[in-house]
Amino acid sequence: MWLAFGIAAIIIAVLHIVACVMRNRNAKWLGFISLSLTALTLCAFYSDAAAWVLKEDWSALMDVLPGVSKVLWVLTICSILMNSVSLFRKNDK
Repeated sequence: MWLAFGIAAIIIAVLHIVACVMRNRNAKWLGFISLSLTALTLCAFYSDAAAWVLKEDWSALMDVLPGVSKVLWVLTICSILMNSVSLFRKNDK
């Protein structure tokens, strides 16, 4: 589930950048949706990890968590930066 949320967040973030920068449109809703999907991605991953703890599946935790936790930090920061593009663009009005 967290992978689906993450992919959707990336697609919406790219659409947000295209709408704001290339099309010069105000697309606040796309930014909101992308950041919401990013938050849902983190929650879904945390839920998966919690389920592994309850099952005492330590091998899954040791295999997945060290690498994916770093990737989630990087992608979350990228999502924040990508969705802040609309805050810093010039208003031509």
